[in-house]
Amino acid sequence: MRILSAVLLSCSLISAVHVHAQKSGDGDDLMKMLNDDDASKKAKNYTTATFKSTRVVNGHSVENVARGVLDFRIAHRFGELKSGFDGFFGLDGANTALGFDYGITDWAMIGIVRSTYQKEYEGYTKLKLLRQQDGGGMPVTLSYMGAVSVNSTAAPVLKARQEYYFSNRMYYVNQLLIARKISPALSVQIMPSMVHYNLVPTTAEPNNVYAMGVGGRLKLTKRISLNAEYYYRLTKLGNATDVFHNALSLGFDIETGGHVFQLMFTNATGVTERTFIGQTVSDWADGGIRFGFNISRVFTIVKPRGFEGSRNETW
Repeated sequence: MRILSAVLLSCSLISAVHVHAQKSGDGDDLMKMLNDDDASKKAKNYTTATFKSTRVVNGHSVENVARGVLDFRIAHRFGELKSGFDGFFGLDGANTALGFDYGITDWAMIGIVRSTYQKEYEGYTKLKLLRQQDGGGMPVTLSYMGAVSVNSTAAPVLKARQEYYFSNRMYYVNQLLIARKISPALSVQIMPSMVHYNLVPTTAEPNNVYAMGVGGRLKLTKRISLNAEYYYRLTKLGNATDVFHNALSLGFDIETGGHVFQLMFTNATGVTERTFIGQTVSDWADGGIRFGFNISRVFTIVKPRGFEGSRNETW
């Protein structure tokens, strides 16, 4: 009888241990499911390729080059088409700019450019502050672009004892870039902008010019898109001496491997924000249309993690 009691007691203990272990296992599975659900909620699926290049047409887009990538850019803006055969339809009056963009991180980019127009040197930085997310979450991508440029042309002849200060040559640009990729084929962007001129030619011209830009990209094929960009100057001179016009640009992006070609028609003369936002003198309505293009070629300077030992130079 004692032996039977001991056997029954042992069986009861084994059953209790088994049930407890099973409940603990169910609890672990439940916790795992909750953790996985939390992880999936925290995972952010960011929108990519809102634009194909770091430029919409003339102005910056919300796109940055990736970390460790160098983007070499060549830009040409020719003269007005209405110059006719005498000016070879604008080809005799080309302005050229050479520039480099470099990705410090995936959200921070710096760049420099040298333009033949007024022999300008410009340095800029672009910071991606917010990123659009697919499937809900953040609805737009927000970037800040700030630039400083210097006009290096010869100083004007001044009256006796007058000094032309170096600060007179400097200009500053501040922009917010707000974009949304509406569909795989359509992206739009607005660009509230402010350009500061340390020195202006006349007292009628303001030192600060405010403008609102709007741009967009319509994907036509896998490698070709139609781009448009317009900057409306909110600050105007308000008199007959206001010779400046709003900048309108239409172009095509053509991707070929590591190159991106941008072909465009624009009334802007320069390629920097301080020139085409505040100092565009040509007018589409008067035939002041210029042909231009950008060529972009990227190089990987710092290889991504996991590819350090690879000989492949194309990513």
